[in-house]
Amino acid sequence: MPLPEYGRSIQNMVDYALTIADRSERQRCANTIIAIMGNMFPHLRDVPDFKHKLWDHLAIMSDFKLDIDYPYEVVRKDNLDCKPDIVPYPNSKMHYRHYGHLLEVLIDKACELPEGDEKQNLVALICNHMRKDHMAWNKDAVDDLKIADDLRELSEGRLSMDENIIRLMAARIDMNCRTKGNTPNGGNRNNNYRNNNNKKRR
Repeated sequence: MPLPEYGRSIQNMVDYALTIADRSERQRCANTIIAIMGNMFPHLRDVPDFKHKLWDHLAIMSDFKLDIDYPYEVVRKDNLDCKPDIVPYPNSKMHYRHYGHLLEVLIDKACELPEGDEKQNLVALICNHMRKDHMAWNKDAVDDLKIADDLRELSEGRLSMDENIIRLMAARIDMNCRTKGNTPNGGNRNNNYRNNNNKKRR
């Protein structure tokens, strides 16, 4: 069967429609078949072009020999054998796949920036992101020396992780923790708050 999802009964109906000599009767038979086909998949009625697809399927099941007035321009037989266009895939090569291509783009951008706070902050963000990506692939502790070596390699020696960058990295981590409510001293603050309340109650 061309489309086995409709079953043998529907295919037999289509084959019978091909034997009907009267065109108007053949048209009524085709309309009935389409209605039955639609009732088989009621959950697809809201799908765009659902009826159009049913008429395409009717033409396919009849091997495009059913001479009726189609309400839509149905698919052509020669188009069924056409292969889709080849999807172009990016050919860019990454040095380290666990860092991803976007990180290399950020490194190139950082190299283009003039010396200053903007460049320093971007490099710190890049290093923190490298550390996070490295931990996602390697559950062991991340050595900052490894991050520094990878940064130097990926930037072809144009960027380095110096003491100032390490300080900015720590500041960014601390800021993210405070934003999420996980401040390093948050637990102590909560304990002090509870202790003070307990003293007032006494």
